[in-house]
Amino acid sequence: MSERRLPARPPGLAGSLLLRLTRGLFLGRGLGMGLAVGLTVLTVGVVAGLTVVPESVHAAPSAYKQPSPAIRELLDAPLPTRLLPSPDRQSVALIEQRRYTPLDELARPVMRLAGARFDPRSATPQNVVGILHLKLRPLLEPDAAERVVELPAGGLWHSFAWAPDGQRFVIARRTDTGDELWAGATSNGQLWRIYNVRLNNAIDPDDLAWLSAKEVVVLTVPDQRGSPPSRQQTGPVIQENHGKASPERTYADLLRNPADENAFEYYARSQLTLVDISSGQSRDLDKPDLFTSISAVGNGQALLTERLTRPFSYNLTFDDFPTTVEVRQRDGKVIRELARMPLKQGVAIDGALPGPRVFYASPTKDAAVYWVEALDGGNPNSRAAFRDRVMRLDPPYTGEPFEVQRMPYRFTRLRFLDDGLHALLTEEDRSRGWTRTYLLPLRGTQSRPLFEHSVRERYRHPGVPLMRTLPNGQQAVQTLGGDLLLVGQGASPRGDRPFLDKISLRDLSVQRLFQSADGVYELPLAVLDDRRLLTQREAEHEPPNLMLRETGTGGNAGRVTALTRLKDPTPQLRAVRRELVTFKRSDGVELSFWMYLPPDLKEGDRRPALVWAYPLEFNDAALASQLSGSPGRYMSFSSISPLNLLMDGYVVLMDATMPVVGDARTMNDNFIEQMTMNARAILDKAEELGAVDPRRVAIGGHSYGAFMTANLLAHTKLFRCGIARSGAYNRTLTPFGFQSERRSLWEAKDVYLKLSPLLFAQQIKEPLLLIHGEADNNSGTFPMQSERLYQAMAGLGGTVRYVLLPYEAHGYAARESAGQVQWEMSQWLKGCVGDPGSR
Repeated sequence: MSERRLPARPPGLAGSLLLRLTRGLFLGRGLGMGLAVGLTVLTVGVVAGLTVVPESVHAAPSAYKQPSPAIRELLDAPLPTRLLPSPDRQSVALIEQRRYTPLDELARPVMRLAGARFDPRSATPQNVVGILHLKLRPLLEPDAAERVVELPAGGLWHSFAWAPDGQRFVIARRTDTGDELWAGATSNGQLWRIYNVRLNNAIDPDDLAWLSAKEVVVLTVPDQRGSPPSRQQTGPVIQENHGKASPERTYADLLRNPADENAFEYYARSQLTLVDISSGQSRDLDKPDLFTSISAVGNGQALLTERLTRPFSYNLTFDDFPTTVEVRQRDGKVIRELARMPLKQGVAIDGALPGPRVFYASPTKDAAVYWVEALDGGNPNSRAAFRDRVMRLDPPYTGEPFEVQRMPYRFTRLRFLDDGLHALLTEEDRSRGWTRTYLLPLRGTQSRPLFEHSVRERYRHPGVPLMRTLPNGQQAVQTLGGDLLLVGQGASPRGDRPFLDKISLRDLSVQRLFQSADGVYELPLAVLDDRRLLTQREAEHEPPNLMLRETGTGGNAGRVTALTRLKDPTPQLRAVRRELVTFKRSDGVELSFWMYLPPDLKEGDRRPALVWAYPLEFNDAALASQLSGSPGRYMSFSSISPLNLLMDGYVVLMDATMPVVGDARTMNDNFIEQMTMNARAILDKAEELGAVDPRRVAIGGHSYGAFMTANLLAHTKLFRCGIARSGAYNRTLTPFGFQSERRSLWEAKDVYLKLSPLLFAQQIKEPLLLIHGEADNNSGTFPMQSERLYQAMAGLGGTVRYVLLPYEAHGYAARESAGQVQWEMSQWLKGCVGDPGSR
C-alpha cells in the first residue's frame, strides 16, 4: 500500500493559537469545600466538533465532563463478582469489589518515599482495592444458601484471605487511624476484630506468614514509635560517584534528602506480630525493624525474614536497598544471618548482585532454606560456563550450605512440588529470549530438563504448574499420583483453549486430562481428586462461573455441574459484535486485531474507527505471528478502555498486533519502519473488511502504546489523528534503557534520538490528544513527558490537547477520571474523524 494521504482537514483545524488553561488543586487543598478539584486542559488549534472556549490563563477550574449516557451506564455497571475457592475446596467466597477509588480518597495526604506510596495515617497503599460485599457458601453444593458476611459500617474493607484449612478467614479494614485485622468463621460468617493490632502495609502490602491453620505472623505498627520526624531540610543535598558505572533506570518517588530518609525509616519500621485468629490473642516477636518480607519455613518450624538496612539510595527504590536475610525461631529470635545483600547500585542492565540473592523457604516438612548465587559476578557480559547456582541450608541452620544445581543461564524461578522431593527450576537466556525448566530432585540425583522454549512462545507453550495451598498455608505445585500437573492457555490460530496436562515424573510422558471446548473459555483451577476437576468457565456474554467436572469412568463420566450462576452485569453489550481478524504485513509476518462493531452498525455501513495497540518485541518472525485471545472470553470493558466508544458508534480495532522483529539487542534500530509496516497492513485489512472508512481512522495507545502513537504521527501520514495516554516521548529522559532496549543512550544515541517523537514534533501535522495522570509513578512515563510534547507542538503551531488528571497515577482510578477520559476520546474523535451518529 502506498503512503495514505489524508483529505483536507475541517475548516479551522490548523487555525491560530488558542490556549485554554485551567488549574487543578494538585495538593489536596480545597477538598473540604465540596471537593473543588479541577483538570488542567490545554488545547492548541481547534478540532471540529470539540468545544473549545477561549479563556484567560487564570480561568476557574474546569468541571469533570460526562460521557454519553450509554457509556456512562457501562462505566457504572458493577464489576463481575470475584470467586475465591477455599484451600480445602469446601467453600467459596463471593467478593464484590468497588469499581472506583473516590477522588477524595486519592486526594488524601500520601507519602511518596523510596518508590512506595502510602497513607501515613493507616499505613496502607494509596489505592486499595475495596470490598463492598462478601458472601460465603459451600462450594460443591450448587443450591446451597449464601451466607452474607455483615461488614460493619465505617472504613474500607479489603484484602480477604482464607486460612489454610478453609475454616476461617482474615480481612482488613482501613480507617483514619489505622489498618485493622479482623477474622471470621466460614461456618456462619461471623466476624471478630483482632484488637491491639494495627497492620503496617506501607511498603509490603498484605505480607503474612501462616504458621498453622490459625496462627499467622503479620507486620504491624510498633506500639512505641513516637511522633513522625520533621520533614524540614537542614542543609544541601549532595550526591557523588567515584568512577563506578551505575546504569539506573528512571524511577518515581525516590528519596531526595536526609529528611526523606528519616521519614521512610519511621513509616517503614514494623513489628513481627504472631496472631491466633481463633482466640483473637496476639504477641510481638523480637524488636521492630524495616521488614520487607516474612515467610514460614516448612510446617511453621521457623521464619525467614528480610529487612532493609542503611545506606539508602536517592537513585533506587527500596526494593534495591541493602537487605539482611535471617532465619528465625517461631518467637522471632534470630537463629542465623544468611546474607547481607548490598545496595543494588552499579549492577549492569540484566545483571545480578554478585553474592547470595533470591531466598526461598521450603513449603514442606524438610524446612530447608534455598537461595541463588551468581557464578559470573552478576555481570551478563562476562564469559562463564555457568551463570548461577542454587544453594540449600537444612535445619537447624547451623551447618554449611551445599550446592544443589548449577545453571548455564540466569536463574528465574524455583517452585516446590507438594511431594517434598522435587522442585521446578527455571532459567533464562536473556540474550535470545529463551527459557528452560528442569525437574530438580532436592537431594541426590541430577536434574532433568523438562521443557524449553522462547519466552514469547504461545502455541507450543507447555503451561505453568497448577498450584495449591498446603495445610501450612504455603503454596506448592500440585501433583496427582506422583505426576506433575500443568495448566496452559492452549493458544492456537483459532484462539485460546485452556488445558490441563499431566506429566509423568518417571518418563516425562504427557497426558492431556482436559481442554476447553470451542466457543467458551474454561480454565482449570484445581484437581480435587482423580475424578473431579474444578474449573472457571466463561463465554462471550456469560461472566466467569465455577464448574465441577467429573472426569472418571462410569455413569458420571463427563458430567458437568454449574457451582455458581452469576448473571451478566452488562447485557447491553450483547448487541456488540467482535471478530478475530488475521492478515499479513508486507514481509509475511502475520498480524491480527479484534474488530469490535458498534450495536447500531448496519450492513454496508462504513464507520470511522480507532486502532488501539501496544508494541511487543520478538526475535523470531514465527513467534510474532502467533495469535492471542479467545472468542470465548467474557466481554467486559475496563473503565478507561477505548472499547466503551462502541456505544458512541465507533468501530474499534482492539489489540492490533504491532510486533518488532529482530535481534534482541538491535531490533529497535528499525522500530519506525516496522511500526509503519504494521500500520499499513492494519489499514489495508480494515478497508477490505468493509465496516471501516479508511480515510477516517485514528491511532491510539496507553503507555508504550502512546509512545508508538506519537511516533506513527511523526513519521507517517496514515492516520487522521491520535490519542496518546500516559506515554513517554523523549527517550533521552530514559537514558539507561526502556521497554526491552538494553543499550544506553550513549551506546545507541541515534536510536534514542530517532525514537523520540518530541524531536520530530514539527512533523506531527495531525491532531494529537495527550492524557496523563498527574501522579504517574511508572518508570519513565512522568507527566513531564506529555507536558514537553504539548509545549513543543504548541510552540510549532500543531493541533494538540493536553489533559492532566489530578491525583491519578499510570492508570486512572476515579469515577470522574474515567468519565473525563471517555468524554475526551469521544469528542476528539468526533472532531477528527467525524460523528458516527451523523449521516
